[in-house]
Amino acid sequence: MAEATVHLDVVSAEEAIFSGAVEAIQVTGSEGELGIHPGHAPLITNIRPGMVRLVQNGKEDFIYIAGGTLEIQPHTVTVLADTAIRADDLDESTAEEAKRQAEESIANPGADFDHNAASIQLEEALAQLRLIQQLRK
Repeated sequence: MAEATVHLDVVSAEEAIFSGAVEAIQVTGSEGELGIHPGHAPLITNIRPGMVRLVQNGKEDFIYIAGGTLEIQPHTVTVLADTAIRADDLDESTAEEAKRQAEESIANPGADFDHNAASIQLEEALAQLRLIQQLRK
């Protein structure tokens, strides 16, 4: 019989964001969205800007993540993110401003323009805005 929960740890460079037993997890990995349930096969992958959607006691919770690594073991899932912010703590105006700055940098590159950095900034801002819009639904 399959276990009903798996232990999830979400840790950023600054702090531990979440630690506890969950029924299901959805994470944005390097190859797309991953649905993780108890008994998932072991896996290590890079994290793309997006979210961790976790289900605990039948209730959904969301955490914005960017950069880092996801490790899945038989009884534990660990998200080691460069950035992790609880969805309720995201600031829409800050994300909109980051998006605007990234788009402006890409449209008007200067002498010291770093296309990779601007692309990452844009991807992160768009991921935050998608999560904010999803929470409104």
